[in-house]
Amino acid sequence: MSRDPLDGIDLALLGARIRHVRQARGMTLATLSRHIDRAPSLLSQIENGKREPRLALLDSIARVLEVPIKELLKQQAPSERSALELELKAMQDSPIASRFAIPGVHVGPRLPTDALRALVEAYRSLRSETEMSEQTSEAARAANLRLRNEMRDRNNYLPDIETLAADINAAIGHDDGPLPQSGVIDIASHFGFAIVRLPDLPNSSRSITDLRSRRIYISTAARAERDPRMVILRALGDQALGFDAPRSFEDFLRQRLSSNYFAAAVLMPEKTLVPRLREAMNSQDLAMSDLRDAYSVGYEAACQRFTNLATEHLGMPCHFLRVGQDGVMYKAYANDGIELNRNPEGSIEGQRACRQFGVRRAFAATDYLGPYYQYTDTPTGSYFSVSRIEALPEGDFSICVGVPFDQAGCFRGRETANRFGSTCPDTSCCRTPNDGLQHRWASFARPSPKVHSHMLAAIAPGTFPGVEDREVYEFLERHAGDAFEH
Repeated sequence: MSRDPLDGIDLALLGARIRHVRQARGMTLATLSRHIDRAPSLLSQIENGKREPRLALLDSIARVLEVPIKELLKQQAPSERSALELELKAMQDSPIASRFAIPGVHVGPRLPTDALRALVEAYRSLRSETEMSEQTSEAARAANLRLRNEMRDRNNYLPDIETLAADINAAIGHDDGPLPQSGVIDIASHFGFAIVRLPDLPNSSRSITDLRSRRIYISTAARAERDPRMVILRALGDQALGFDAPRSFEDFLRQRLSSNYFAAAVLMPEKTLVPRLREAMNSQDLAMSDLRDAYSVGYEAACQRFTNLATEHLGMPCHFLRVGQDGVMYKAYANDGIELNRNPEGSIEGQRACRQFGVRRAFAATDYLGPYYQYTDTPTGSYFSVSRIEALPEGDFSICVGVPFDQAGCFRGRETANRFGSTCPDTSCCRTPNDGLQHRWASFARPSPKVHSHMLAAIAPGTFPGVEDREVYEFLERHAGDAFEH
């Protein structure tokens, strides 16, 4: 079935190309309307990008203007001035204009080109400065905190995405067990996309979606993620959920969370995973490694998916942590009341987990790569946790799922004798040196710390933080005309 050539067309750009050709032919709007027997007001709406023409009408316009229809459908502005006009109109409708209460300027033929160019440059500079000021690490942490609190209030469960993932799985016949690579390709086809693997994907991107050619590019290089299914499904999640380019860092985080959730819900369907969890809970044999093996996913993905469903379907509050060897918490979720160290603004990510938590003691366990079970007594109650070390190219990380003490009986490993006490976030628990050490060494210790670049730098600016637009566009340009076997 052939696609409608008007699908996804930029109406403002189409209108600008029609106007440009009409004026180049010396034809007025009234003259064109007589030739095609349509009202001038309709043509004016089309040229101003406010109405989509039917294909038959567009064909009539092209014949009267003596130009191939594909010329009108090109996705480039017909001239520098047209490009500037389109950009200024879009900027005047953007949140930046509203935020700073910038009055609009009529973009018409009487506006001098140099004035038009100056206005566009002013908007570009303002947008760049706004992005740089808003996307500091402090603003990013604040946005992440708001989103984390929202997900805690929702028990980390998103029913609309669960329903969407179930519909997709039903459409391709995936019910239970590992989703094969062919199933991912079927889902891509369901959304009208082809998967292309190339070795020269930019380092800043896990995948690149080309909406024009309906391709999703992923890397074949050794640095590529271990599970390409997750990469592709994240990209398809953006399409399935109807996301536009993010307007803020918080919007970017929200979209990323939702796309990750979609990918996990497709790989580990709620319909079959929940009965599996209930059976294991009733048998007192819950284990994240069983979920990993049942669906052929990573251990971290299995743990995070458990947090999506545990409270909603099992009535089990829980927490999840991803901690580096330096003790820093890179990911955190909790709705079970456990107290995690946080900065004065409430941010958890970037802070150190308590040294007494199982997620950190796992690094010193005898069986380094096996599960490490522990009970931890804290000011808010006692918790059972299971942690496992994941060896990744960027270093070793400890992945932990924990639950309140009264839920421990449902888990494999509950017989462990490992038990420690924590008084964190009280700094005397494990962060402040005792008086003797402080007295002996405070004046003599001079360590040379490993200062990570992200401690000093603002988050890289851009529509998609950390992604270099130029290298992405150059990549797409290199491969735009290629023919691939998928």
